[in-house]
Amino acid sequence: VQLQASGGGLVQPGGSLRLSCAASGSIFSINIMGWYRQAPGKQRELVAVAPSGGRTKYADFVKGRFTVSRDNAKSTVYLQMNSLKPEDTAVYYCNLAVGSNPPKLYWGQGTLVTVSS
Repeated sequence: VQLQASGGGLVQPGGSLRLSCAASGSIFSINIMGWYRQAPGKQRELVAVAPSGGRTKYADFVKGRFTVSRDNAKSTVYLQMNSLKPEDTAVYYCNLAVGSNPPKLYWGQGTLVTVSS
């Protein structure tokens, strides 16, 4: 399984970006796709996840600003980011979790989002 992320870049505060992540390979239909981020000097943290058969989940710091969605036919997950803040600056990683106890995790290569004027 491989994950290919795209869509990062430089944006001004208050602006928007849309990240995409396409999964390829043998993917079970029941899975969780989502996004994590890691800012310089900080640990990687969950941003938003979209289970194949459940409700989306968001970190408190992005609620109302970011929207995660997925296209199962394309095995792709998206992250629409609006009202971006400088503190959103980080490398964003897409993630695929398959199975349980424990789930098998796959990570994309990361895409840099920089929010600055």
